[in-house]
Amino acid sequence: MFKTVAIVGATGAVGNEFRTLIEQRGWDAERYVMLASARSAGREVRLGGRGYVVQELTDSSFEGVDLALFSAGGSTSQRFAPIAARAGAVVVDNSSAFRMDPEVPLVIPEINPQDIQNHRGIIANPNCSTIVLLMAVWPLHHVSRVRRIVVSTYQAVSGAGLRAMEELQRQTRDVLAGRPPRPEVFPHPCAFNVFSHNSPIDATGYNAEERKMVHETHKILHDQAIAVTATCVRVPVLRAHSEAVNLTFEKPMTAGQARGILSAAPGVRVVDQLDPPHFPMPIEATGIDEVLVGRIRQDISQPDGRGIDLFISGDQLRKGAALNAIQIAELLEPGGV
Repeated sequence: MFKTVAIVGATGAVGNEFRTLIEQRGWDAERYVMLASARSAGREVRLGGRGYVVQELTDSSFEGVDLALFSAGGSTSQRFAPIAARAGAVVVDNSSAFRMDPEVPLVIPEINPQDIQNHRGIIANPNCSTIVLLMAVWPLHHVSRVRRIVVSTYQAVSGAGLRAMEELQRQTRDVLAGRPPRPEVFPHPCAFNVFSHNSPIDATGYNAEERKMVHETHKILHDQAIAVTATCVRVPVLRAHSEAVNLTFEKPMTAGQARGILSAAPGVRVVDQLDPPHFPMPIEATGIDEVLVGRIRQDISQPDGRGIDLFISGDQLRKGAALNAIQIAELLEPGGV
């Protein structure tokens, strides 16, 4: 195990999840360093029954650090991840800063662990929506090549951090009390509302979240020919993203075949009960490692039998962020890959 582990963004939603997972998975590093902005410096966070004072992130923060888990935003990663790597740390970065850099591996351990071997000090964690999607798509693609993916996301507010979760809770109380909801983190009220994902839209009409899902899918699966289109929205859910997925395969696949493949897939739990109906829900995906997959059915609009529909729920703070990064770090240990 790494001797010294730094968590960058230690007071954020993913930073909190890093600490929880490190404790749950029995890591035994000799030293942990908690780093955050000057605003959070001096706060105490806990790990393994011990308190750690959060230090301000600076250029000298990574002396003696073996592993740096980053979740503090793209601009912070762009500045400090190379500094950490030059200091000798392996960086696992949860931001979008390096995902599409051809020299930086973009890794989901259940799918492309071999790519880790090509790292030059920085390994990128994919976007949370991409991870949740590909955990269900990859096992099927591995058996019969997927030619097209159509995905619509229902993304929890926690994807935007702790302040977004607090905003949904506050707005919900306000609406129920007859007060108007006041958006601060998001551009629109999130309580009792659904709106297009709050990321920039380019000239094509796609927002940044949708573009991430397209480009990251190609990079992770090493297949630029897969046609991918996405529609990403925010929903008034605290935690765990859900996605409706339509797949077109190169060869016919039945719903029964898809269900059998997914039932044996690592990191996936099939929740597909017809009577009484019980399918993936974010409330049940919250706090667990597995991505829930259900509503597995033949796409009746594709009479050639090459279409399958799925519905997925996955905890984007866990498998969609912190857990995936922790799994990457564990693969870096001797014998890990």
